[in-house]
Amino acid sequence: MTPTELTQTEPTRTEPPQARFAARTGAGPPSPGAALELTLRRMRAVRSAWPAGDGVAVFHRIFLAVLEPAGPAGPPPGPLAVRLAERYLSAVETAADGGRAPACWRPLFHHRRHPDVRPRQFALAGIHALTAHDLAPAVVDVCHQADCEPSALEGEFDRVGDLLTLLEERIRENVAPGPELLKVTDPLTHLLGSWNLERAREAAWSSARVLWALRDAAPLAEEFRERMDEAAGLTARCMLTPWRPDPYRTELQKLSTQQDSGLG
Repeated sequence: MTPTELTQTEPTRTEPPQARFAARTGAGPPSPGAALELTLRRMRAVRSAWPAGDGVAVFHRIFLAVLEPAGPAGPPPGPLAVRLAERYLSAVETAADGGRAPACWRPLFHHRRHPDVRPRQFALAGIHALTAHDLAPAVVDVCHQADCEPSALEGEFDRVGDLLTLLEERIRENVAPGPELLKVTDPLTHLLGSWNLERAREAAWSSARVLWALRDAAPLAEEFRERMDEAAGLTARCMLTPWRPDPYRTELQKLSTQQDSGLG
């Protein structure tokens, strides 16, 4: 086969993942949003089975809302976003079947009905699990499927980053922590404010590149992924720390405020 023929039959490294899928199968481009719609149907079916106050349902509802296309003018999420949602659904279904879900998701499933864990804690723990663990293996999955290097997915990764940013914004704007708003001095405010999405995304990209570099050393790659999963699970446990305001401490704070006002 001549170099010209090779060029004509093999997709170039600059082609997007969607074109690579088409080139490998010999079929035309997949219908827009077909894989996404299947994933959305699975997520809608799961949502209907949970009560609104369930901790996992709090995150699930917002994640589903940001995945659903806003309208025909907006492009649907790409293959990386779909693969990320599929990994989340796999954890949900594993837990529902009594299996052992990834460590990053286990605290969320374990505390989902705890009365002293706030809705915002559940929601942020969910986005943390997506970013701190699931995102890196999802990048590797898509690279294998599309036969490309992680560098070819940088644009797709950025689009998923925008989706995660939107998810975080929806969480912080629409998910109230409880009957009262968290105060700046509350320990829970400090705890949740210590987590940073941008840094988590940067770590996910680095982890994806490491996993890809280790693709020919499967045991080492799996050990690295497991350690990453365990670390994400530990952080999730901290994020879901039950917290109930101490009435005595609240009274002291009120008294201190009154005294400060009197001195002023």
